[in-house]
Amino acid sequence: MSGLTITTGIVLLAGLRGSDRIELTRDKAGGIGIVFGTLAAAAGDMWGDVAEGVAEVPAALVEGTAAGDVGLGLTALALTATMFLFKWEKLVIPSVLGISAGVTYGQAGGIWGIGSTLVVKLAGVLGAL
Repeated sequence: MSGLTITTGIVLLAGLRGSDRIELTRDKAGGIGIVFGTLAAAAGDMWGDVAEGVAEVPAALVEGTAAGDVGLGLTALALTATMFLFKWEKLVIPSVLGISAGVTYGQAGGIWGIGSTLVVKLAGVLGAL
């Protein structure tokens, strides 16, 4: 799991830094961020700590609004909507929102946890090959 996490992180970093092989759009940056956040949370140890640290700020901004305690499900929805609906000048913002959403999906469980569980199972299958 750690190997897949670091590889996904390298792909994301290369795209953000302007690789000639990886062209990122807002949607790709957010999607890769979600996958990285999900894998990092599942990998645990240092990777889980890094992903949860990155996830704290955007999630706290959503949870700390005037709406009160909205719960993890609505936090995941708000992070996803913010990531994909706005036009971002810097692709690092949807990447960070994606990482935060990926971590929050796993924490929220329910319908949000289905995607997270699927990514983790697929990563496990790839790691076993």
